[in-house]
Amino acid sequence: MEANQFSRTALITAYIRAYHAAHDEPKVFDDFMGHRLITVEGQHGLQVRLIDSLQLAEPELARSYFDQTSPLPWWVRVIAGAVLSRARYAEDCLEQTIRQGARQYVILGAGMDTFAFRRLDLLEQVQVFEVDHPETQAFKRQRLAEAGLKPPWALHFIPADLEKENLATALMRSSYDPKALTFFGWLGVTYYLAPESVFATLRDIADVALTRSSVVFDYLDTGFFAPENPHKSVHAVLDNVRRIGEPMQTGFDPPALATHLSRLRFNLLEDLSPSDIEERYFRERKDGYHAGNYIHFAWAAVE
Repeated sequence: MEANQFSRTALITAYIRAYHAAHDEPKVFDDFMGHRLITVEGQHGLQVRLIDSLQLAEPELARSYFDQTSPLPWWVRVIAGAVLSRARYAEDCLEQTIRQGARQYVILGAGMDTFAFRRLDLLEQVQVFEVDHPETQAFKRQRLAEAGLKPPWALHFIPADLEKENLATALMRSSYDPKALTFFGWLGVTYYLAPESVFATLRDIADVALTRSSVVFDYLDTGFFAPENPHKSVHAVLDNVRRIGEPMQTGFDPPALATHLSRLRFNLLEDLSPSDIEERYFRERKDGYHAGNYIHFAWAAVE
């Protein structure tokens, strides 16, 4: 992300979640609060950006759409399925860990996440810590104020640039309790970091969290970045995020992931492939939503 700029991809993610909650059935993930964080002008700007990207990648397909103000099926297939299913998976795993005694939820790269405003039923059981780049978090807090949304007592904001300081230092500026079982959600972030930064954050989690605490994160298969990748949509996504100053740069080899995590004191509990995600969240859907190509969901516990 460029200096002194909030994350544009965080806004795109919020827009997708809000659109799905308002227009689609059945819901993969119901972010019924997401629309409160995006202005009408912001929604229009995001629609224009998505349309422009479609025209660059699939001009013939773009010409076939007459309603140029609505979200496009091509982008539903390419982006939305991954955005929605990773959020659903993370909160499914969170609920399971709460039943097993977790009392803290740390959201890394929280963006425009609305968990603390949607899941009031769980706030009696977990304290929520949103860790994000100071610019992005300041923008979110401004939008919350403008929308008249008062953060609940269990929500704690932690502004931190994890490229410049470690996670433990950031968490210790808050009421985070290293002796409490904790669940970490880290979604839509690893693609944008250098590999060493990904491993450094995972190492920080292992250092600051109680044994059996766990983390869910999504990652790209290395094949995503291959020049011979046949999917036009992939090249369009790479071009789009590069143009907004948030280039994707890192993928991992799925068979080697367990070994990498073991070296960092993690036990890989689950690694969902695109076909696993398709079967779990999109089976028999006929509205264009699918698992993302090359995207995996990993759930790992601190040993």
